[in-house]
Amino acid sequence: MPSARFRTRRRYRRTAALAAVVTMATALAACSGDSGPEATDHPVVVASTDVWASVAQAVAGENADVSALFDTPGGDPHEFEPTTSDTAEVLDANVIVMNGGHYDAYMESAANEAEGKKVVALPGHEGHDHDHDHDHEAGGTGHGDSEGHSHAEEHAFYDFAVVADTADDIAGALAEVAPVHADAYRANAKRFRADVDNLRGRLATLRDAHPDTRVAATEPLATGLLNAAGIKDVAPAGFSAAIEEGQSPSAADRAAFEDLLRGRKVSALIYNVQAVDPATEAILSVADANRVPIVNFTETLPKGVDDYVAWQSSQIAQLGRALGRG
Repeated sequence: MPSARFRTRRRYRRTAALAAVVTMATALAACSGDSGPEATDHPVVVASTDVWASVAQAVAGENADVSALFDTPGGDPHEFEPTTSDTAEVLDANVIVMNGGHYDAYMESAANEAEGKKVVALPGHEGHDHDHDHDHEAGGTGHGDSEGHSHAEEHAFYDFAVVADTADDIAGALAEVAPVHADAYRANAKRFRADVDNLRGRLATLRDAHPDTRVAATEPLATGLLNAAGIKDVAPAGFSAAIEEGQSPSAADRAAFEDLLRGRKVSALIYNVQAVDPATEAILSVADANRVPIVNFTETLPKGVDDYVAWQSSQIAQLGRALGRG
């Protein structure tokens, strides 16, 4: 995949990025009357992040070119600000893949001006071309149910049922663009779903082996995964919300979080290594000092990894080892 144009800067509210992309996309559309995807049997797919690009690649195989706007290991995708050329790539793409839920607002805005097929993982948003009525397993909600799916949980790529359904969406979009490869796209999506189902099976095994497990997460990143494993995140809600918004948690929330760790009231600390500030670093230090197992989760693919299933498989293994020690 081509590298993303990422510039490190302090966290800013996503509304600022949203406004910038709206202006950029409008200008591009005005200047390029012939902008838009060309008919082809080898589609161009542009995803917002490398995670969704990896899902698209699993479906497309050799029958499409797939790239991501953001693919910087260790970087914070919330801080990504696309360039004019990034937005031009979106406008020229045959298929556009995004998380939705304002997680990747820059892509949502650029896609509003685009003519390519749009695939949005989270339901209930304009541009979601492929609605579903699939049901999750016990404890979940239907992918197509905008009432049932919590929009507060924006990290759709940690909800394996949603990811598998989105792969089907991508196959459908690609099949419309390049019908000659429709069977291959759908077969790839079917294989991908089987691999994801295996991941879900491993989470069920964790749930059975470690019932009533409590952990504390610095940010509500892997909520979908933890729920599927029957694991309850008991971190102070105010702490998690502050970290997610790029703010400093209150002293009371920090003290409550530290009390969970010092008293070993949780089996593990779930640490988002891409949302780090002095407050999370202090929590990490307390966990380490009190021998609370630490599970490092990422928001995008780690360096050297380009396969969604391999990425999540590794994280599930890490979680299992931590619970065995906790």
